[in-house]
Amino acid sequence: MNNNLFNLIKMVLKVKAQAGSFESSDILIMVEPVAKGTGRTIELKSIVMQQFGDDVLQQINRDLDHYNIDDIRIIVNDKGALPPTISARLETALKRSAQVQAGTLTK
Repeated sequence: MNNNLFNLIKMVLKVKAQAGSFESSDILIMVEPVAKGTGRTIELKSIVMQQFGDDVLQQINRDLDHYNIDDIRIIVNDKGALPPTISARLETALKRSAQVQAGTLTK
């Protein structure tokens, strides 16, 4: 699917999925679909929480807005990832959850 077209449609999350790792300078993002109207729940653990925790949360929310996702549970374990890495890991986890990209997490 054309990536620009993909971003215009509302992504429908179907299964739990994850992307990333616990390695230094990376981030592990796990996403889970929730019932419509539940809203967003983001659980963030970060080695740089005091300095950049708010920035990471703002970026995740901006990316979720970009993909039109209102109802989701996300667990984030950040090891100092840079903004492009955060966006890439979130995008991958979302696409895996929507089952438009293969992943490694099983039920």
